[in-house]
Amino acid sequence: MSHNLRSGLWDTSPLYQNAVLDLDMAGKKMGLDSNVLERLRMPKKAMCVSIPVRMDDGSVKTFEGYRVQHSTTLGPGKGGIRFHPEVNLSEVSALAMLMTMKCSLVGLPLGGAKGGIRVDPAQLSRAEHQALTRRFTMEIISMIGPEQDIPAPDIGTDAQHMAWMMDTYSMAKGHAVPGVVTGKPVEIGGSLGRPESTGRGVVYVIEHAIELLNKKGHKYVLKNMTAAVNGFGKVGAVAALELFNRGCKVVAVSDFFGGLYDKNGLNVPEVIEYMNQNRTLKGYEKAQVITNEDLFALPIDILIPAAIDGVITNANMKNVKAKIISEGANGPITSEAQTYLEQNGCYIIPDILANAGGVIVSYFEWVQGLQQFFWNENEVNAKLAEIMLNAFNRVAANAERYNCGMKSAALITSVERLSKAMLLRGLFP
Repeated sequence: MSHNLRSGLWDTSPLYQNAVLDLDMAGKKMGLDSNVLERLRMPKKAMCVSIPVRMDDGSVKTFEGYRVQHSTTLGPGKGGIRFHPEVNLSEVSALAMLMTMKCSLVGLPLGGAKGGIRVDPAQLSRAEHQALTRRFTMEIISMIGPEQDIPAPDIGTDAQHMAWMMDTYSMAKGHAVPGVVTGKPVEIGGSLGRPESTGRGVVYVIEHAIELLNKKGHKYVLKNMTAAVNGFGKVGAVAALELFNRGCKVVAVSDFFGGLYDKNGLNVPEVIEYMNQNRTLKGYEKAQVITNEDLFALPIDILIPAAIDGVITNANMKNVKAKIISEGANGPITSEAQTYLEQNGCYIIPDILANAGGVIVSYFEWVQGLQQFFWNENEVNAKLAEIMLNAFNRVAANAERYNCGMKSAALITSVERLSKAMLLRGLFP
């Protein structure tokens, strides 16, 4: 790893170390300019803030918050805001780097950014959520804006949090600025199809992978295949439903507390209804209870890790039997596990491609907001499908060209565009 990462500011998390390792491997394979690689290893800008909030009991509690811009070479920063107990500067920096690669890969005029607050969102009331979001927005207001850096929802946040961010920013500016965030409610400038976009994209690329693999001699038919989803949240639940609607047998799903298994296939709409009512899968009685580790070891065709990073490692990689993995989460498979699985015939669709649907439709929302001209959901989904297909084909072509897995090919495809832009813009001063 480069000497300038030894400060401890950026490289403390496994996710960041893994992201830089993957970048280095892709850079070496493609013969990337060493100066470009050096610049991409570190974020452009980071802000760490303390966020004092008056709680419902009258006490004042101070939270840690972060906003990181990894690159703005291609356009304004773009990336979510997460509320999670494990949020830290290194993790947010890694996620900002992945956003840079994701936006470049799918051809968006956006850079990579990310933000977060170190908090357990389940412990906050609605009023506390609002106070925390609004104060955080004011603390980072100098970094964000529709032409500067555009936040979106992530783990622990949703459309309501984006509405509060937009309102706070707008109050500070003196007029409505809907383009400051994406993932907003439709009533205040959000886009149709945005909440489902990431999960839909995860399934779109599975379909493309099946088509490609069948050209190479396989005989996969989605409606005859089995699947499991780790992380039954905003991404995983939509992906599971999309697979279910296509006739695929979803035999297992899981959340933080554990999972459900039925060898004959789960009734996904019913499980989603239960999840919405109870906010957990725990207590659902129409399926066998399993652990998350049990889920990874199931003899299935398709696995979607859609929860958090680092869930498939050298400790459990030999248990994974899935033939296709579509990474719904960011960085769910470590570099070592990825290499092992690919060498053993597993086809891995990497996160910066598989879960790019969210940022693509966020871009659509940003564009619609700037134009004040909104599309129907069929238009949104059609444009999303087209961009995902084009990106998949570019990555698959580079996998053939460089004789590598899809993970390295996706990074190569992304960095090809990004490095050209960096070299054309040059270095100031």
